[in-house]
Amino acid sequence: MAIKLAYHANCWGPLGGHAVGVTSITQLTYVTFGDMERAIAEIGDAGYQGVEIFDGNLLHYQGRLPELRSALQRAGLTLVATYSGGNFIFDEILGEELAQIERAAGAAAELGAVHLVVGGGAKRARGTLPTDIPKLGAALEKVVEIAKRAGLKAHYHPHLSTIVEGPKEVAEVFKHTSINFCPDTAHLAAAGGDPAELVRQLAGRISYVHLKGLRRAPFGFTPLDEGDLDNGDVIDALLENGFDGWITAELDSWPDPLAGARRSFAFLTGRLG
Repeated sequence: MAIKLAYHANCWGPLGGHAVGVTSITQLTYVTFGDMERAIAEIGDAGYQGVEIFDGNLLHYQGRLPELRSALQRAGLTLVATYSGGNFIFDEILGEELAQIERAAGAAAELGAVHLVVGGGAKRARGTLPTDIPKLGAALEKVVEIAKRAGLKAHYHPHLSTIVEGPKEVAEVFKHTSINFCPDTAHLAAAGGDPAELVRQLAGRISYVHLKGLRRAPFGFTPLDEGDLDNGDVIDALLENGFDGWITAELDSWPDPLAGARRSFAFLTGRLG
């Protein structure tokens, strides 16, 4: 499989969560409050071959997935992945979180996706306990099982605001789980990591990647051709290790989502040749 390029649909509206999730864990999903069919069309127009969608936006089409399949076909796109997550360290609600992830995995698989990506690992009000990362690892093993049942590959995505942000926590959590590693270059760099070095260290666990630009001051995420993060070095590290899967560019928000997508596409095609 040659490298293929995808884009996340999270930039086409404000980011949030399903409001019902405040009182019902099984409904707690990520949501982009925007028009997913417009996002899909514009991602196709920007030149990408695939798209990743948040679990909440995907499950919005539950019971009418043919509508989403038609939008993908019109744009000439593959649904590559869905992104989900959870607290993962609280025993009492873990089953509810996993049930929600399983619903998203099933919908993604029905539309032909390859990957399931999860982030999470809650930060406690009084600080992380020594048992929290092992608990997270055990929960991620359950995510691996969910993905296998759906015919997907499971990936863990370190993220700011979780208990796995930088290199130390990344190294620790992967001692406790067999899940694949989906590096997000901007989050890793913002947490003090060297994304290219982490890609080299964990190359054997990487079959899917998120690339994003980072501006350190004032803090913000950017298209891949802007900011303080050398995503070209990350791409070189991937190529050195024979990576040949999907690379997904993403950008949490941008004034003109299509323009941002086009800029990142030009950067990627320029680096990949």
